[in-house]
Amino acid sequence: MRLMLTSFVTLGLAAPAAIAEPVFNRISSFPTTANFAEGEDRTQETSAEIMAVTGDGNTLIYSDSPLEALGLIDISDPAAPMPLGHIAMDGEPSTTVIVGGTAFVGVNTSDSFTEPSGALRSVDIASQEITASCDIGGQPDSVAINGDGSQIAIAIENERDEDVNDGVIPQMPAGFVVTIPVADGTADCAGLKRIELTGLAELAGSDPEPEFVSYNEAGELAVTLQENNHIAIIGADGEIAGHFSAGSVDLDGIDTEDDGQITPTASLSEVPREPDAVAWLDNDHLVTANEGDWNGGSHGFTIWGRDGSVVYDSGNLLDHELMKLGHYPDGRSDNKGGEPEAVITAQYDDTPMIFVASERGSIVFVFDASDPAAPRLVQALPSGVGPEGLVAIPQRNLFATANETDLGEDGGPRAHVMLYERKDTPAAYPTITSAGADELIPWGALSGLAVDPTDPARLYAVSDSFYSAAPAIFAIDASQSPARITSRLVVSRDGAPAEKLDLEGIEPDGQGGFWLASEGNSEKDIPHAVLHVDAEGAITGEFGLPEALAEHEKRFGFEGIALAEGKLWLAVQREWGDDPEGQVKLLQLDPASGEWSGLRYPIETGEGWVGLSDLAVHEDALYLIERDNLIGGKAALKQITRVDLAGLQPAPLDGDLPLVDKEIVRDLIPDLNAPGGYVQDKVEGLAITPEGTAHVVTDNDGVDDSSGETHFWSFQLN
Repeated sequence: MRLMLTSFVTLGLAAPAAIAEPVFNRISSFPTTANFAEGEDRTQETSAEIMAVTGDGNTLIYSDSPLEALGLIDISDPAAPMPLGHIAMDGEPSTTVIVGGTAFVGVNTSDSFTEPSGALRSVDIASQEITASCDIGGQPDSVAINGDGSQIAIAIENERDEDVNDGVIPQMPAGFVVTIPVADGTADCAGLKRIELTGLAELAGSDPEPEFVSYNEAGELAVTLQENNHIAIIGADGEIAGHFSAGSVDLDGIDTEDDGQITPTASLSEVPREPDAVAWLDNDHLVTANEGDWNGGSHGFTIWGRDGSVVYDSGNLLDHELMKLGHYPDGRSDNKGGEPEAVITAQYDDTPMIFVASERGSIVFVFDASDPAAPRLVQALPSGVGPEGLVAIPQRNLFATANETDLGEDGGPRAHVMLYERKDTPAAYPTITSAGADELIPWGALSGLAVDPTDPARLYAVSDSFYSAAPAIFAIDASQSPARITSRLVVSRDGAPAEKLDLEGIEPDGQGGFWLASEGNSEKDIPHAVLHVDAEGAITGEFGLPEALAEHEKRFGFEGIALAEGKLWLAVQREWGDDPEGQVKLLQLDPASGEWSGLRYPIETGEGWVGLSDLAVHEDALYLIERDNLIGGKAALKQITRVDLAGLQPAPLDGDLPLVDKEIVRDLIPDLNAPGGYVQDKVEGLAITPEGTAHVVTDNDGVDDSSGETHFWSFQLN
């Protein structure tokens, strides 16, 4: 493609603040499909769940449940991970631990919930062959290795059937823990010891379901019983050394409804924590990620004393941080918030750190835990969809995530493993946030973008139909890095949040109000419309489709709006019924007279569909986002084009429309690759300042079947 603009400048405009400490930045992303051999069907479902790293820090091994295999990745060069293929496990792998050149893998071989079975398989990593197998007597979940590599522990969950009795336990058989000695890289199956956990928990004590196990340096084993809302500690001698209830929390300032808006004003009382993952911070403190699975989920994580005392609980902190980042999963969370599921601890240099993964928010939070009573949030790392496995590699200043969700069947992102490096550099993510605002501003699904006519550093964005109950206009301070969302204005009609809107474009009217483009959807009874709102967000005027457009209406309509010489320009995303194949409309509306006219725009062809996503006026030209609807490795077309307005004469819509010429001025694929993840699908916002600074933003689909990442970046036009 022809490149007509200067190169990518920076994510944001302002110079970053002085670096206070090293931070993690993503440097690469590995799709699990890359591990398929030549000729294999790459459309089949795959996953990256729990993950481990070899002692030299050069090979990652992840469990792939759908394929019943392990996946291996060479990370000798972490910026360019290479596939090492799959190892079939003859069952569903759960967790892997590594001693020397041997991987020990918990494998679920169960025929049913009532007849659970499993094995600990030994795998020679070099030859990728299974060399031994121990019968462990039930369905394994987590596997852990002690500090000197002499003992393996396995949580035998024997999980409940959620379709039986509404998932209420007890459901036999009960779970337990087994330990197996290891010597010279070989598991001693004959030395297996079974440790019973029945009778410990007040809740369904006859049916313990151990979820996660973790050793401390003293050889003690912490075990979470998630559905029982309980934690046990097994001593180095294999006996129960202590146990305690995980208790409950009261939460304020949270969102509890899946209702098309994020409203952090609700409260919940006595919510059982139901911890999932557990990790020791030191010999006296352990950390749990309180995902919830049955009746609970406290939206956070807890640091415990080994006696069961609560040293710290995060309360609503993680949910609020997700809201500031645009990662709060309103469409999937119900009353569980971001569902923190995974947690690990590690020491980088002299700093003890906690990593907590939000499964639903697709974010990994990094805390400095130097003071266990007051852990300090350092940063939030973007991940793929559904981070499940976390691996610290401090000897190489690396960190890795395994992201289990595979949405390939629906055209979405595949499962990925992502790598991060810790260096003395600024944090690259987020690129836009509402942190620092006077009040908590939840946001997401940003669409159209526009520049304030009185302040080129001030931008406006709109949220699309994902937040249908509260369509909003967001003010953005683009002079900072990251860009800052400073206020939120709900669009209203007759004093209430406006319904039946899908806002995709915004343009200031120069008088304090705004013009908005709403993309219609007749299947959902949402009309295509151009709206005018005042400075308070109240709708004061509305233009529907003229008959010449309405009779050819299709689902994909207005995507962007811009004002030039008193008239409004709108882009129609895809072909409507009267459009020749490969051509879409650019519409002009005179708001003074209500008259419509238009032009035709030639769109590219590609896999999937290609259409327009936003437009902006700059120096007597229209600049447009033209993109395909593909994501990740399939994405091929994300670009900005230019249409010269000089001499163009839009024609009445009931006749032939002139076909415009376009220039391709910027390929956006390199920009979208720059954050080290996979290419995002929806580049949906474009704004250009009078000085020629172009701002671009992506739409994160409200974190619904999405990684939740929003990328905002800027560059200078020639």
